[in-house]
Amino acid sequence: QVQLVESGGGVVQAGGSLSLSCAASGSIRSINVMAWYQQAPGKQRELVASINSGGGTNYADSVKGRFTISRDNAKNTVYLRMNSLKPEDTAVYYCTIRTALGYSYWGQGTQVTVSS
Repeated sequence: QVQLVESGGGVVQAGGSLSLSCAASGSIRSINVMAWYQQAPGKQRELVASINSGGGTNYADSVKGRFTISRDNAKNTVYLRMNSLKPEDTAVYYCTIRTALGYSYWGQGTQVTVSS
């Protein structure tokens, strides 16, 4: 069984920073892609950033230059550093992984609230 445990959400003022982390545990041999999604109230879940096993990254246009995704393969952990936060970044943030065998798993989500 695979578990993803997220941490680091909270409340921050506009212009501030937060860091999220997500640790995967369980029967995982190899993780291809690790990613963060956001879901604001009444909206669909959207990709924020992803990182593949080679370190290649992809960002939503709305967060380019402000957010940085990284991973520690030895710890099966993915991070999201969020700078210059805006009220529109307010959402529940979910981490997800896709293993080398093609299975996907999701975390439980962590709330990020940016006050104006």
